[in-house]
This record gives sequence, structure tokens and C-alpha cells, in this order.
Amino acid sequence: MQPITGEPRTPYFLVDETRLTHNLEILRDVQERAGCKILLAQKAFSMFSVYPLLRQYLAGSTASGLYEARLGHEEFGGETHVFSPAYREDEWDELLQYADDIVFNFPAQVRRFAPRARAAGKSCGLRLNPEHSTQEGHAIYDPCSPGSRLGTTLAQFDESILPLLDGLHFHTLCEQNSDALEETVAAVEKKFGRWLSQMKWLNLGGGHHITRDDYDVERVIRVVRHLKETYGVQVYLEPGEAVVLNAGFLVTSVLETLQNGMDIAILDTSAACHMPDVLEMPYRPPLRDAGQPGEKAHTFRLGGPTCLAGDVIGDYSFDVPLREGDRLVFEDMALYTMVKTNTFNGMALPSIVWRDKNGNRFLVRRFGYEDFKERLS
Repeated sequence: MQPITGEPRTPYFLVDETRLTHNLEILRDVQERAGCKILLAQKAFSMFSVYPLLRQYLAGSTASGLYEARLGHEEFGGETHVFSPAYREDEWDELLQYADDIVFNFPAQVRRFAPRARAAGKSCGLRLNPEHSTQEGHAIYDPCSPGSRLGTTLAQFDESILPLLDGLHFHTLCEQNSDALEETVAAVEKKFGRWLSQMKWLNLGGGHHITRDDYDVERVIRVVRHLKETYGVQVYLEPGEAVVLNAGFLVTSVLETLQNGMDIAILDTSAACHMPDVLEMPYRPPLRDAGQPGEKAHTFRLGGPTCLAGDVIGDYSFDVPLREGDRLVFEDMALYTMVKTNTFNGMALPSIVWRDKNGNRFLVRRFGYEDFKERLS
């Protein structure tokens, strides 16, 4: 990594070592006191230059397919777990080179792929759908929503595949506290409890906001210990957001301001390209020193520089009017945002900056024209 002097060109992501280490220490404490293993969900954060730090605290990584599995195997080490709604035949042999634990979505996939996986010495599991939702208004992120393609329901469960399984997996939470986990575990025990003691491991998936200030850590420890003591299984948790919660920022600059019934600021950061959850969810990213519309003296609509009419980050209020060149800092931007960036409209991807525990900044990666050009030809 290259040391940085002066202020980097915006936009850029900044990941902070001190904040990241704070989260990792909490996760290690949960691992040790609960007797479980915690894995990094790479779908939320795959900045592999910091994997050497993460693997000092976590047991391994999880993947959603071939490329993430390879990245975890090559750069993280430890255990590499993978889940996909459906696996490709033409990728299967290569995937077996990287994955240690492979979770299947449906009994048909178990019957098709698990015999070869077990012959290769891999551990196999099945994802469950307990059909018990603990979310409201977030169907896009709710694996228990009606018509979900994720996980096997009780009605679909096939006991004939049990000899091919080493474990069971469920992932139903999203940014939730441990009360939702406890409630979900009860639903899983009610529907699938008869088979849990036949398993070697149980993976409780992600969505656990363990490092959030108000998270009930003692409850999650009780839940994990209950499962271990009752069924004799190794328990896994695979948080993504909790690993990097509040550890990253997106720094942007105001390019121009205008008036059209309200004050508008055009930033060099795009919602569509650099923080697509704003449009998908919708999600309102926290902005340092800003308030809700009307809360402070001057309200601005913040928009991106693309041609998309809906490229709007949101309405925020400020103590003083925004001006060209002002720098704004969006907080909690390491999770999901970084992995979802794209180059629509030829937008340059934000650079990536690392700030170490001494406050020194280093350039991890700067993206340019070739990164945009080479994607499609």
C-alpha cells in the first residue's frame, strides 16, 4: 500500500483499523465465551488486503459462489464455507478445490452434488427455511418471505438425504438483534429439531448485528450454548455487516449547487454507482454533521453526477449552506456498499484508502479508465 500525504481525490472509501479491530475483539469474545466459530461473510465485505488482520480473530470465510470461495481460500485461509441457491455443473470440480463446507439449497441439489463432494472429503449441509419471518417491510432481504427461493421448508424436507448431510444451515435475519435469533432458533427446533442431533454442525447464518452498541451479546451466547449442549453440534455464525459495522466511510465532494423548488447539491458520488442500496432498499446512509430534512437551517437534496433522474442519495439538512468543494462524509460505508459498486455512465469507482491505528493513511487501490473499459470487451 502506498502512503498518502495530503487529502486524496474524492470519492474514496476509507476503512479504519481501530474501528475494525474494535468489532473483531467483540466477535472473538463471543466465539470464546459461546464456544462457536465466526466466519466472515464475504458478500458484505471482500477487501482482501485486510484479511491478514481479520484471520487473527475469525475462523474463516463464507462465499456465495466460485469466485468468493476462491478468494476466501487463497487470501483468508481457515475454513471456507460456500452456499449457492443452485450450483453449476461446469464449476463444480473447481469449487471443490476451494470449499471445505458446502451448503445446498434443496434436496435435489444434495442428491446431485453431495456424493462427489463427500468423496472429495468435503462437509455437506442443507439450508433450511423455517418459514418464520422476523422482519417487517424488508421482503427483498427476507429469506422467509412468501415464495422465497432460499432454503428447504419442512414440507420439502427429504429424510432420504440425511446420510449425505453433515450439517444444517439457516439464514433469516438482516441487521437484527439476538431476540430475533432466539425466536428463529425456536422455530427451527420446532420444525427440524428431530434431525439436529444427527448433525455435526449447525450454521446460524448472518444478519446478526453483534457489534452494534445495543446488541444483546449475552443472549446470543445463551442461544449458541443451548444448541451445543442440547444437540452436540458445532455452531457457526457468519456475520458480514457486524465485522465492519461503522468501520468505513465514503468521502465525497460537492461539485455544484442549484435551485429547483429546493436546494440541490450535485456530488461526485453516485447513488446508482457507489451506494446502490440507496435505490434498492431504499436506504438512507448516515451523513456526518447532517440532520433530517428541516432539522437544521438549510436542507439540500443530494444527487449524483449520472444521467439517471433517480440518482438521488436523499434530503439532508446542514447548519450552513453547501458550497462547491465542500467535503461530505457518509458513514458506515464499508459493508455491502463497497462490493456493489459499478461503472454505469462511465463513473469511476471510488478509490480505497486504509487508515491504520496510528492515523496514517495508505492508498490500497485507485481505479481508472481501464477498469471501466475492460469490463465489456
